[in-house]
Amino acid sequence: MSISDYRRKRDLAKSGEPRGSSGSSGKNPIFVIQKHDASTLHYDFRLEVNGVLKSWAVPKGPSTDPSEKRLAIETEDHPLEYAEFEGTIPKEEYGGGTVLIWDRGTYENITRKDGDRRPMDEALASGHALFRLKGEKLAGGYALQRIDDDKGHWLLVKMDDDEADARRNPVSTEPESVVSGRTLEEIADGKKDSS
Repeated sequence: MSISDYRRKRDLAKSGEPRGSSGSSGKNPIFVIQKHDASTLHYDFRLEVNGVLKSWAVPKGPSTDPSEKRLAIETEDHPLEYAEFEGTIPKEEYGGGTVLIWDRGTYENITRKDGDRRPMDEALASGHALFRLKGEKLAGGYALQRIDDDKGHWLLVKMDDDEADARRNPVSTEPESVVSGRTLEEIADGKKDSS
């Protein structure tokens, strides 16, 4: 896993995004979900795996309803420092648009094979990973299931557990950043932290 594709696609001096390096965030791996208003509005779902953020673009955003399967399109690995990035990438740059930290926290790998926990990199390589999120907006079990290897298409699905809630729609009812309290529009307009 490498962030060379990430660096190759960007002029980091112009985009303002972190250059980053591979490393570890600590004992518990992190996750981050960034709302990204680029050519289309989507949510970037990222899991720390082996010192980088494995990344998927989720057009409709994550759900708390186990009956909803959300398309997740695999993208290039990002550096861990990207989990702190919130701001506006110039329109002419790759991924140009506004980025908001919609949710963040840690996660626990709960993928098992033959009764033993399967490492997350192996689980993703096999196309099926289970994990428990401990975020500010999302919690509980989720699954990532690859459905088309050639296109990098996966499904992100909420597990049916105590944190599942078919009535809740956090994508539409909780639009603000968990870091700054700002909306995409406020970030784009340069408004300072509302916290």
